[in-house]
Amino acid sequence: MHLFPLNTCNFHPKQRTLAILLMLAAASLFTCLNLIIDLLESHFRIWDIGFYRFFGGLVLLFILSGRHHNPYRGNHTRLLLIRGICGSVAFLSLVSSIRLLPVSTALVHFYTFPAFAAIFSAVLFGERISRAALMCIAVVLIGISILFDFTLSANLLGQLLAINGAVFAGLTIVLIRRLKANNNAAIIYLYFCTLGLIVCLPMYLQSPVFPADGKEWLLCSGIVLTSLAAQLAMNQGFAYCRSWEGGLFMTSEAVFTAAAGIMLLGDPLSWRFLTGGVLILGSVVAMNFVKDHQQTQLAHAAGSSPAAGRPVASAASAKEPEDGTH
Repeated sequence: MHLFPLNTCNFHPKQRTLAILLMLAAASLFTCLNLIIDLLESHFRIWDIGFYRFFGGLVLLFILSGRHHNPYRGNHTRLLLIRGICGSVAFLSLVSSIRLLPVSTALVHFYTFPAFAAIFSAVLFGERISRAALMCIAVVLIGISILFDFTLSANLLGQLLAINGAVFAGLTIVLIRRLKANNNAAIIYLYFCTLGLIVCLPMYLQSPVFPADGKEWLLCSGIVLTSLAAQLAMNQGFAYCRSWEGGLFMTSEAVFTAAAGIMLLGDPLSWRFLTGGVLILGSVVAMNFVKDHQQTQLAHAAGSSPAAGRPVASAASAKEPEDGTH
């Protein structure tokens, strides 16, 4: 018996297209967030960045919800809280690992989260994953390791933190998929901001860093706005795709980040970028093609079945056996 039963029927092609567009938009916005954080002066600690991100998000969400509406009124409050905790752990684990490892090594470990999402999807939702989809996930992981010039590090703690971040990120997107069934995108992010603020606030108050000039205020505002837009797009995208599929789409952030480094920061254009980018984005396209092929086969099978041309039974004759065996 699965812990959280969920309808896992195939999505309409238009819904999958919308999911891809939303996930790619979210990945692009997360890339902008990464660039903004990189532009902040080094005296901004992770707790400062987290505080401005989560506090600013809360303020905007409260404004958008209106004065006469309780923004915390949602369904499955316990899962909303768990999602907020898991997202906070993933965020802090990733940042902590980056401080202990080369950024490329930390990101390669972290971007394994679609594999963990696939595992959690099967355990919690009973979602079946085809061999072709598993191959797409494997190719994405290979592409990311090529893109970021992956090398093993001797810092075991840093690697464990990065993998821990990937595990909790995989669980987070699975929970988002479940919560999106009966919660809007904003309330899911609201609980994330609330739990993230609770985690970051004590460390922030010990030695708060305030924006010193207009540039830093602009960058902090950019963190708030890009985080809000990216999270809302991602949360909404999970209404139209499975959790592990959404995670696979989100790995395009790795390609966008590398491309931004080439175009904006003067990083060299290398074979690693071209090869890794083709493998990652090609796997996303291939997975979409596989889904189209599977749905076509299901449609042909349904159309050719003997029951396809039979009239629908009446409500009385279609009742399930009362002894529970079916």
